[in-house]
Amino acid sequence: MDKLIAPPEINMERLGEIVSGYGQQKWSLIPLVQEIQAEFGFIPPAAVPIIAEKLKLFPSEVQGVVSFYEQLYTEPRGRNIVRVCRGTACHVRGGKTILKLVKRQLGLEENETSEDLEYTLETVACLGVCALSPTMVINNQVYGHMNPKKIKEIFKREEGTCS
Repeated sequence: MDKLIAPPEINMERLGEIVSGYGQQKWSLIPLVQEIQAEFGFIPPAAVPIIAEKLKLFPSEVQGVVSFYEQLYTEPRGRNIVRVCRGTACHVRGGKTILKLVKRQLGLEENETSEDLEYTLETVACLGVCALSPTMVINNQVYGHMNPKKIKEIFKREEGTCS
């Protein structure tokens, strides 16, 4: 992500509890990092050597797995993830304009997180709901047939309901 965000304080005691709940089998690496991410919202860099020691791996092996999977994050992300579709159907129906307006609304560029950790903006190749194009998703809520007025309404409404 482009903006530098101060990472939230990590409860190292809780991190230790999570790690200690796993055996020393190397196959437990992915479930372990998934649980850590579920707890903290991302995988803190300080967790890598702790995980490596527990599983008897090199820290570079742990980091290699974490950086390989796109759904694993090493930086804090917003409480609300906004995904704007860039697929063909969305593109031909104004998706580029929708993305531009969402960027302006949030004050973010693609793959950035707001300093208050409220929003992260991402683009995706396809959301799989082409009949509703152009589309965006906030957390797990799909919004279709997007237009400038809808964007303003959604974010005005979301201010009171997100998190």
